[in-house]
Amino acid sequence: MMPSQRLQGCRSLVHINEDNGRFLLLAVLIALYLVCGAAVFSAIERPKELENQGRWNRTLYNFSDTFNISFEDLRSFLRDYEAAIAAGVKADSVRPRWDFPGAFYFVGTVVSTIGFGMTTPATVAGKVFLIFYGLLGCAGTILFFNLFLERIITLLAVIMKACHERHLQRNGILPPIIRRESAFSHGDSLAGWKPSVYYVMMILGISAIILSCCASAMYTLVEGWNYMDSLYYCFVTFSTIGFGDLVSSQNAAYKNQGLYRFGNFIFILLGVCCIYSLFNVISIVIKQVLNWMIKKLDCRCCGTYHKNSTFLSRRNAITPGSRLRRNHFSVETDGQYDSDTEGRRLSGEMISMRDLTASNKVSLAIMQKQLSETANGFPRTVCSSSRHNGFSGGVGALAIMNNRLAETSDSR
Repeated sequence: MMPSQRLQGCRSLVHINEDNGRFLLLAVLIALYLVCGAAVFSAIERPKELENQGRWNRTLYNFSDTFNISFEDLRSFLRDYEAAIAAGVKADSVRPRWDFPGAFYFVGTVVSTIGFGMTTPATVAGKVFLIFYGLLGCAGTILFFNLFLERIITLLAVIMKACHERHLQRNGILPPIIRRESAFSHGDSLAGWKPSVYYVMMILGISAIILSCCASAMYTLVEGWNYMDSLYYCFVTFSTIGFGDLVSSQNAAYKNQGLYRFGNFIFILLGVCCIYSLFNVISIVIKQVLNWMIKKLDCRCCGTYHKNSTFLSRRNAITPGSRLRRNHFSVETDGQYDSDTEGRRLSGEMISMRDLTASNKVSLAIMQKQLSETANGFPRTVCSSSRHNGFSGGVGALAIMNNRLAETSDSR
């Protein structure tokens, strides 16, 4: 068998779709992550669990012998007590679970997917209503979190653009007309000012840390928890994990109760928004790492084939890495080409005749539109620097070529 045929055969057997490869790689990594996490938590928590279980059994036996109560009767009583706790009945005085403030707290944990578990519906009607209520409420809240992240990105873009324009104004580079136009149409000109995903991740991370520290200080003073438990509660709540071992605002009365409950609501709302947005941004970074790993793991035995195809494609195609090296990817994109056709075209791989015809039709339509505009006296706007280079002006195909030369000379 020829070497080229062996390489092509290996490539056809090993190569899979990039999206499928990313999915499979992520599934394997998550499985390994779960195994490692289970091993660590088992090593840390298992000895403490055995110790507590042994202490509790000794306490039961001592109580049974002291008060002459059978061990089975004592266990039956404890089962009834556990059922009472699950229903919201405790030995200490607690706030009502199903008055309006308690019910509002409950629906807040439902739609935010926190689900502490300290309050649950006990009736059939309540359980059926929860299914439909949570279905719509959780979807709407997730949409709210996504829109919150978009508002953060837009705010950062506005700040970056405003700082850049102020810098240009101080240097006298920005003309007054452009200043007025940018003031009225800044919403349409923010596409090039999207911040880097790393900046957004850093800002959201710092915001989440500040919120957690402030909220933990409040919980330590009001609830009586130690500061480490308060930080633990903040992360479990803000990340919507919601174990339910620690739950705020559950006592019957507090000092400055109205102010505390309002502050608790604000901290939970802002914390959940920040952590959820931070998770979304971190997922983008994880996807970039997966893309890098896929590129490294891509069929080692076909290295010669890849090198040859890359060498042949450099004459007529732009490699995706050249663009990624020049610009950091923003939060609107994950740094890769979502379109499989576009990615294959830019990487120099073979594309189908249908894709080639479609791309040529689009290019021809753009060329015809530009020819029509230049012929009618409405040439495409060229940047001011290109006018000094002598590439502006002309009609028809010559004008288009001059504009192309202006762009390439200006970028260089």
